[in-house]
Amino acid sequence: MVVSLEKAVTSRLHVFGKKYEILVDPYKALEFKKGAKISIEEILAYPAVYRDVRSTECVPEQELQKVFGTTDIIKIAEKIVREGELQLTTEQRRQMVEQKKNQIANIIAKKGINPQTNTPHPPQRILNAMEKAGVNVDPFIDAELQIEKVLKEIKALIPIKFQKVILQIKVLPQYSGRIYSILKSSGTIKSEQWLSDGSLQVSLEILAGIQDELFQKISSLTHGQFESKIIKREDI
Repeated sequence: MVVSLEKAVTSRLHVFGKKYEILVDPYKALEFKKGAKISIEEILAYPAVYRDVRSTECVPEQELQKVFGTTDIIKIAEKIVREGELQLTTEQRRQMVEQKKNQIANIIAKKGINPQTNTPHPPQRILNAMEKAGVNVDPFIDAELQIEKVLKEIKALIPIKFQKVILQIKVLPQYSGRIYSILKSSGTIKSEQWLSDGSLQVSLEILAGIQDELFQKISSLTHGQFESKIIKREDI
């Protein structure tokens, strides 16, 4: 086992009115619960199933066999982590909440714009609004699934809406190869055309919030030698 006992937390499962506990790495256990392919040996701090980890009372093998149908600690641990509750320390929970807030703010920054200026909100502005509004996020729920709730709570503080745009971008022949891969990874290419002078012209659909970031990348590679215009805006 590679997990430090000092940093381990309890994963607990109730079966038939009784609780069964193991000591696990909190972060890897959470990823495992989400479906990540992590070996249970990397998650388990000690190969034992406890009645209560604080008393270090282990569950007898005959009881494990009756309840779980096996005495294999690894198989039992997999079930406890996957189906049970994960207990976190105050500091661990705080860190995970902060991480989740940052994920949510970055998603909103990429998808959303300020409708008054048609420009993105920086992630820090969104985080500030979340703090001011007293937004609570759940560290165990996927960031995408919490976006709608967060938006409802911060819309009174900052104007925001989700939007996608279709851009027309034209680059010179000497830059087209490098730029094409960036465009393809940034959004959906709706059409592409090689012009008579060898230039590449592309219609690209992207989230409105990443427009400035995309232009910065293109400008850096082309030394500012590109043309762009917005063909269409669409709320999402």
